[in-house]
Amino acid sequence: MTPNRRAVSCLLLALNVACATARPASTEAERPGLLSWSGQLAVREAWLAKRHELLLPMMRHHGVGMWLVVNEEFHDDPLTPHVAPPRPYAGNRDVFVFIDAGEQGLKKYALTAYAEESLARFFEPPEEPRKQKEALAALYARYQPRTIALGIGGKRGVTRSLTRDSYAFLVEALGAEAEARFVSAAPLIEEYLDTRLPEELEHYREMVALTERVVKRALSAEVVKPGVTKVGDVRRWLYDELGRLGVGTWFQPDLRVQRKAQGNASSRGFLAVAKEDLVIERGDLLHVDFGISYLGLNTDWQKMAYVLREGEKDVPEGLKRALANTNALQDAMVKESHPGRSSADVYEAVMAGMKERGIEAQVYSHPLGNQGHALGAAIDFRSASRQEEPRKLREGSYIAIELNTRTPVPEWEGQEVYAMQEDPAYLTAGGWRFFVPRQEAYYVIP
Repeated sequence: MTPNRRAVSCLLLALNVACATARPASTEAERPGLLSWSGQLAVREAWLAKRHELLLPMMRHHGVGMWLVVNEEFHDDPLTPHVAPPRPYAGNRDVFVFIDAGEQGLKKYALTAYAEESLARFFEPPEEPRKQKEALAALYARYQPRTIALGIGGKRGVTRSLTRDSYAFLVEALGAEAEARFVSAAPLIEEYLDTRLPEELEHYREMVALTERVVKRALSAEVVKPGVTKVGDVRRWLYDELGRLGVGTWFQPDLRVQRKAQGNASSRGFLAVAKEDLVIERGDLLHVDFGISYLGLNTDWQKMAYVLREGEKDVPEGLKRALANTNALQDAMVKESHPGRSSADVYEAVMAGMKERGIEAQVYSHPLGNQGHALGAAIDFRSASRQEEPRKLREGSYIAIELNTRTPVPEWEGQEVYAMQEDPAYLTAGGWRFFVPRQEAYYVIP
């Protein structure tokens, strides 16, 4: 190495050391309440044991004799981390088998390419070493299930996840007689994934609180500099904060901007997402849609902020009334919801109440849990119009109470403003309960 190259190399090394020293590390103190990866695995495996205890009554309720979940290497079945330990699986093809063995109870087998100590705590190995097809055929011959439930025939990705080649593999292993017993596992999957454990609740509350903290920072002077900051800058900050915290997300963070005398572009009947190069200005009404993924669960969260104009000390009264109308819509959702009531009936009662009060409202609330758009009872126009079959609300379920109202604002020359909110909640005998207090005042950016 020449002297000049050596000098440059030393300089680069010094710069790297300095940058590493200056760069804030993501320590446990910066991630309050969040567990290490191994800690998350321990918690999720404790939950998995409890989930397996609930499975047999569900299988019997839905008339399922055998349930097969087939995981393909590099093409994981979305059910795998919820029916087996949530660890990487790289065994080409793995089959998780659940059998109603009558008086023997629930039998569970993991037919995997690699033996894993973690699997042995939850599944029995085959009685003797066999290839997967032989092992499956032996289990079928022994238990003779009347139905074999598969991830086929559902309307959602997690209920129709079996690949064509995996289906052919099962037919080849089990034979034509068994194929005649194949049924859709969709109803079983929905109940399994929509059943929340009591142990999950406080962890989920921490997730929602973290989502709120991140959004409050994103919609604050820390991130937004009026006349300078672009919509894309806020989105990138949200992505970077996810990385710093060590959590994920299940969808792209979206921002919407409403502005006096600009009108509101719409998309599919909703307020459209703002373009990334739009510069945020004083007097703008901002909205963010954001969620995190952690511990195999997902949040979904929408909040709004107002950027004060020069000389303003508070949000205009007309905008405050717009948010109050949305709070009234939330109140109606809570009042009309209780376990056992049809999602369509709740929707229709809520909309009737808003019509009586002269509030222009939209409701498009969806279940939350192991997926962001989870399975279960959605309270929205689709269930009410019977585009989707109405579901009965299940106590303990989580939901994203997602909705908006449109209100004419005098300070904006009568322009209609969308006040959009989304809050995770859980169902009790007395209705929905928010995990953290809802937004009743805009975040204010000075």
